[in-house]
Amino acid sequence: MVQGASRGIGLEFVRQLLEKSDKGHVIATCRNPDGATSLLDLKKKFMERLNLLQLDVTKESTIEAAATSVRESYGSLNLLINASGILSIPDVLQPETTLTKVEKSSLLLAYEVNAIGPVLVIKHMWPLLKVGGGSGTERKHAVVASLSARVGSIGDNGLGGWHSYRASKTALNQLTKTISVEFARKKDPIVCILLHPGTVDTDLSQPFQRNVPKGKLFTKEFCVQSLLSIIDNAKSSDNGKFFAWDGQEIPW
Repeated sequence: MVQGASRGIGLEFVRQLLEKSDKGHVIATCRNPDGATSLLDLKKKFMERLNLLQLDVTKESTIEAAATSVRESYGSLNLLINASGILSIPDVLQPETTLTKVEKSSLLLAYEVNAIGPVLVIKHMWPLLKVGGGSGTERKHAVVASLSARVGSIGDNGLGGWHSYRASKTALNQLTKTISVEFARKKDPIVCILLHPGTVDTDLSQPFQRNVPKGKLFTKEFCVQSLLSIIDNAKSSDNGKFFAWDGQEIPW
């Protein structure tokens, strides 16, 4: 299941998961599946294997409904990818370059979408996360992979700024780490990891690409290929860890 799949990295995850194997099913969720033209195009190509579900991370009732639908249709999941996130919205949310630009509304919105939403998705999908929850996987455990960002690392923060986005991703990291401890304590065969995709050529990064160093702006195809390699090779000992796209662990 890919949560936040209508565009960008989430959409590319759906495409590559479908194309890498001719077995298994992929569930793609977004706020408005009927308006997700790229997902609908994929649905035409993979009619039997792609299921589109409505899910808005800011509305827990839609998360519960999606979990019910997955349980009734498939019984279980072996991979959950949280790909949704916000960085900027014109006239609503912009990365803060100074403390004087920090607003309560921006802090709350970033936290709701980037931290609370993915954790509620994990909460409701937890009973469905099983080993071998579909065909085409060799993993000995289910995997939960949430997209975070290096700027969420407190230890790596040498530039400051971007208060809302940084803090929301730091919160996601802490919440996911805490969940991973609970899963391990209860001996659930689930590996929770956090992934930094790098700076990827998507709508999210487009307004901020001018200052990206040469060779550091990745295509969606390269990014997802790299992240899927980390997911496919995730071991039990990786539970609760934070990885960059190149497999290097990121400090908290």
